[in-house]
Amino acid sequence: MIERIIFSLLSFLIFAYIFLFKMMKKNDTTYLTILLFQAIGILMNLIRVLFNALTGVGSIIVMYLFSIVIPLVVIILEYKNLNCSEWLQIALAKIYMLFNNDKKAKEVLINIVSKYDNSYTAHKILAEIYEKEGGMRKAIDEYVKVLDLKPNDYVTYFKISILLKELGKRTESIQMLKTLVSKKPEMKEANKMLADMLLEDKKYKQAITIYVQAIKYDPDNAELYYNLGVAYSRMNEFSLAKECYKKTVEIDSGYYNAFYRLGQISLLYRDIESAEKYFLESIYGETESKSYYQLSKIYMIKNDKTKAATNINTAIQMDYKYYKIAVDEPIFLPIKQLIIKPTEETKPEIAESEQEKEISEYLDDTYNLTKYLNVKKNK
Repeated sequence: MIERIIFSLLSFLIFAYIFLFKMMKKNDTTYLTILLFQAIGILMNLIRVLFNALTGVGSIIVMYLFSIVIPLVVIILEYKNLNCSEWLQIALAKIYMLFNNDKKAKEVLINIVSKYDNSYTAHKILAEIYEKEGGMRKAIDEYVKVLDLKPNDYVTYFKISILLKELGKRTESIQMLKTLVSKKPEMKEANKMLADMLLEDKKYKQAITIYVQAIKYDPDNAELYYNLGVAYSRMNEFSLAKECYKKTVEIDSGYYNAFYRLGQISLLYRDIESAEKYFLESIYGETESKSYYQLSKIYMIKNDKTKAATNINTAIQMDYKYYKIAVDEPIFLPIKQLIIKPTEETKPEIAESEQEKEISEYLDDTYNLTKYLNVKKNK
């Protein structure tokens, strides 16, 4: 009987404390959940006292958990500066998200950050919801608050960089990435994204520095070596570019663009045999038609008119532009009568990216320039 009296008194005092000093003082209805659990426990005890029912071990354990243990845990945690109200609401938001109700989750999270502006988790989840909805600016604002609360959250740094890029704010995105890789140089995704953006912006020297750093932490990434080769090519460092392209195909033998670049560089060095070998390796996908075109030029140099005609006609069948190029190209004059005009204007099945087109043209122009200078020198 004494145990029941002590239980009733203690549970009532805890109930009153949470109601007055937690819910009412903080004006936070989240504590209603805890009060509801307590009320259930108190009611069960009342039934036990009045009707001598619910006297089993299981019922008593539930009463103590609901009325005393759980509320005391909340009080102790909050005494240690852990906001239980905040975490209960975050848990509720996550439950809503689990059932794909992002609208209700967002309402809960907005309520949390309005009361507890220093809630790192709430700001972060809210940012993710805004990002999912396409509200990039709102997402950035929330992610910035996340960084204010936790400056070493490098994943959030990276997220902001991506969103800034998507919003067209390249300068801000690059600056964010530079800050990030200076603080976290081993972050592979950030290194690659920064280097790629610098390459796209034609800042080749800076791009090279970042690609070299990226490869240090991701040495088996063929794309990093390939893009480093592109940057070296644009800086006229063709021997270094060649080594990068070789490393690319060593890691990934299906990287046909790298074989094509090796063919172009071999032509620059007048290494016709190597150029032929690399162009043959590059016959696939977006490089296929231009590889046949390059091979046709090589066979003209080697005075193999039959192979030259076969390859140029194959290139023309894949991409009509090579017909226009071939009839105007002096090297094909001896086989002009063998060049077949297609019945319809065809285009390649796989479109070449702007960056790939630029580097192809740059290497071709460099080859033509060196050829012209050699002829002039011989004259």
